[in-house]
Amino acid sequence: MDLQSEFSSKAERDKYLVKEAIAGDQRAYAMLLSSYRDSLFFMMNKMVNNPDDAEDLTIEAFGKAFNLLENYKGKYAFSTWLFKIATNHCIDFIRKQKKHQLLSIDEGSDDDILPSQYILSDTPDPEEKMIWQQKGKQIKDFIGRLHPDYQDIIKLKYFHGLSYIEISETLNIPMGTVKARLYRSKELLLSTLKDKDI
Repeated sequence: MDLQSEFSSKAERDKYLVKEAIAGDQRAYAMLLSSYRDSLFFMMNKMVNNPDDAEDLTIEAFGKAFNLLENYKGKYAFSTWLFKIATNHCIDFIRKQKKHQLLSIDEGSDDDILPSQYILSDTPDPEEKMIWQQKGKQIKDFIGRLHPDYQDIIKLKYFHGLSYIEISETLNIPMGTVKARLYRSKELLLSTLKDKDI
């Protein structure tokens, strides 16, 4: 049975776009992004129930998928492959959120811990606070070394708490450019922080 013939015309088009993107065609990336951005955002928002987090997760999921594009073999539709990556990324995010929000007081397995045995851990102890302040200074220093376009995006999003729409209006650039620059700036910053073991 020829799996290729089972694909819809959209899936065939996606396979072509993937090949073009791997070859370096930026328009192919943009077409894949625009084809699935809204449906991916909708799924993420249903999972996390927070539009800002869903927006970030959507861009990050595309980033992961695009970085792994050469691993896509075309056995399944690109959309199936993309949504699997996005779902796993979102599940990881939810797990990390829960881990950071809840701190167990008592010993025991996860099965026998009741909700009353958890406390919210919002305030770090003095040593943790000092460590975070030092890391904060290092991160700000690294941000200062990024291209000004990336610095502006990071500062507006994370220091001033602006939404994507507000950043788009403030910088007078399209929403897609805001998202692409934010993703790229986070990618650059994370690779620098990993290199420095922060």
